[in-house]
Amino acid sequence: MATQQVRFYAKPVKKSKDKGKEKEKERDVAQAKGAKGFATDSLIPASQRIVSSEEYKKTEGKMQTVLEWFRKEVAGLETRATGRVTPALLSLVRVKVPGASDSKGVRLEEVATVGVKEGTTLLVTVFEEHTLKYVEQGIYEAKIPSVTPQKLDNRTIKIPIPKPTVETRNALYTNAARQAEDARVQMRKHHQGLLKKENITKHSADFSTYQGLLDRFLGDLDKILAHLKKTTG
Repeated sequence: MATQQVRFYAKPVKKSKDKGKEKEKERDVAQAKGAKGFATDSLIPASQRIVSSEEYKKTEGKMQTVLEWFRKEVAGLETRATGRVTPALLSLVRVKVPGASDSKGVRLEEVATVGVKEGTTLLVTVFEEHTLKYVEQGIYEAKIPSVTPQKLDNRTIKIPIPKPTVETRNALYTNAARQAEDARVQMRKHHQGLLKKENITKHSADFSTYQGLLDRFLGDLDKILAHLKKTTG
């Protein structure tokens, strides 16, 4: 008896609707990326967009300027607190010479040289004799602790620098603390200006990113002040 051979054919696999939709979505995205003017802002984290904005960078620059000013002031105070005698001790002096364009006066190094003698005395030598009295007046008006100018001749002023006492070091730190508070006020002012321009409040979703900018600079300022406190004892 003959055996009948039966053939079986595999049924074609039917693509699911879900897979078809996924491929269609991928194709649309690819086309969108290739299209001219495709916006990628939605792909960048919000915090990154904020720190890259023009207003944020401007405010960051202003805060950095305030911080560097404070750092420079503290460096001068630290020099005096440690008893080192350097020309930098007179960095605050402004000389109001006749005809100067700046009403606050010119820097001392513009009208004189400052040297150190025997590690304990500053010698100020003016370029022109007629400016000596203005230089002497500028040194007095700077109100630098323990700095008293003494005229040697028509072109030279001697300034003996005594070793700093505990009271002097404490006074220097107190002065720095006062300047630190002034710097904090300026930083907060710049920060508030940024929040106002960007229409950000404490309840805004991105407030923490903006607050982080202020916290970072205030933290750096506190570190500088803490270092000075350690130096002054």
